[in-house]
Amino acid sequence: MVASSAAPVVVAEELTRTFGDLTAVDRLTFAVPRDQVFGLIGPNGAGKTTTIKMLTTLLHPSDGHARVAGYDIAKEPGEVRRRIGYVPQLISADAQVTGYENLWVVGGLYGIPRAERGPRIREALELLGLAAFGDELVRNYSGGMIRRLEIASALLHRPEVLFLDEPTVGLDPVAREAVWEQIDLLKRRFGTAIVLTTHYMEEADRLCERVGVMHQGKFVAVGSPAELKAGLGQPGATLQDVFRRYAGEEVELSGAYREAGRTRRVAARLE
Repeated sequence: MVASSAAPVVVAEELTRTFGDLTAVDRLTFAVPRDQVFGLIGPNGAGKTTTIKMLTTLLHPSDGHARVAGYDIAKEPGEVRRRIGYVPQLISADAQVTGYENLWVVGGLYGIPRAERGPRIREALELLGLAAFGDELVRNYSGGMIRRLEIASALLHRPEVLFLDEPTVGLDPVAREAVWEQIDLLKRRFGTAIVLTTHYMEEADRLCERVGVMHQGKFVAVGSPAELKAGLGQPGATLQDVFRRYAGEEVELSGAYREAGRTRRVAARLE
């Protein structure tokens, strides 16, 4: 993938978060330009979700600072929230109403005028491949459709930055591929900057221009997937090999064990 020359819309400098004696995120520094996907990979407990929560203003940094869409996450959280979309790990859509009704409520929360809300909802449903299912109850959606609906809800107010925390966890390969295609489309069509976390190395390799490998709250490697693989100096290296090299095989396996349990729990909610 070719790196973007656009100005960054996410800039973090020495971003840090502690919980008592635990340092969950330790002096992270990185930038994400428009029309680029930046991935955070690492085992459970590496600090990926904590980083996302700080950048989306859900957690206050203990030290360092960051600007998202030009606004300081600590000093101007309201301005940041108006300019971002956020899809968390766990399902947030209301299963008892239709996809269209879910988006109507979200549009109201974002302050989108009623006259504009309908056209924006139809546009979002079309973009995410859900135009034919907007009037169906969400409880009848597949897991992949629910994830796409949640991405649609995060796009209604046309954010400058989209944050995705493990967007395909618990999905089968076909649904995962469908979500990947939509993420690619968002970047190409709207130039949206995207920050995502993932445990799937194939996902990071496919979607991300740049990847930060996290371990114990720090970046242990940052670069494009191609650069990181080439840096191993072994033919046919994969991003999984990069993960093993920088995060450590023992750490990876213990993280994978914990992730398997969580994936089953999330998958059960998607059924």
